[in-house]
Amino acid sequence: MARLIHPSAIVSPSASLGADVEVGPYAIIEDDVEIGDGCHIDAHTVIRPFVIMGKGNRILPNSVIGGLPQDTGFDPNHRTEVLIGDNNVFREGVTVNRATTPGSATRIGSDCYFMNNSHVAHDCVVGDRVIFASDVAIGGFVEIGDRAFLGGGAKVHQYCRIGAVVMVSGTVGVLQDVIPYTMAGDSPARHYRLNIVGLKRAGVSGDRYKLLSQAFRRLKNRETLDGLPDSPEMSYLRTWISSPSKRGISSFLSRS
Repeated sequence: MARLIHPSAIVSPSASLGADVEVGPYAIIEDDVEIGDGCHIDAHTVIRPFVIMGKGNRILPNSVIGGLPQDTGFDPNHRTEVLIGDNNVFREGVTVNRATTPGSATRIGSDCYFMNNSHVAHDCVVGDRVIFASDVAIGGFVEIGDRAFLGGGAKVHQYCRIGAVVMVSGTVGVLQDVIPYTMAGDSPARHYRLNIVGLKRAGVSGDRYKLLSQAFRRLKNRETLDGLPDSPEMSYLRTWISSPSKRGISSFLSRS
């Protein structure tokens, strides 16, 4: 149960710290925070109330986790949360806001990597193994699927959905949903092909990849997926496409 807390750090008596947690110089951990075993809270980091994180997370200097949502109608007396899984890295200057509606949460999965100065807004849901490059910012209520990669400076409009294993190019503005397993570029973002490298890294190859390629061609031609065989990826894709969307789906470039 050893903990290493720097003498200059401020840790609220109501905060709960697991075993082997390190808290660096001038870090601040406020009321009603729960930090799992083996987390490292670096210098000048601020963990605001109602943040609950799992094991092995690393928060680097000048990050603020659990800040009030940037919503002019939010009542700061409401309890809302930030829920974080295990083994995530938040590099320098990352900000994560808690949710807006009482009892709700901004959610981040496990094994994610948020590069410097990236931002997760209120009520977002970020899956597992997601990577935000430097200066990425996502608006409120955005959903990011597992293994998605957002390039440096990409911005995602509120309520958009980014599917699993998507790659968004750097400096792109995403104004509509991005279909799972694809790459999106241009500004505003449009699909242009499957995310071949991302799918390979996720273990999707052979017939599973060929099936997704067929599905992508059909979607590009505005055709349904009826009659295509099932697979784990196709099941997710069908569910994702049939789910409600407030932003609609991004268009396609003319090239393949």
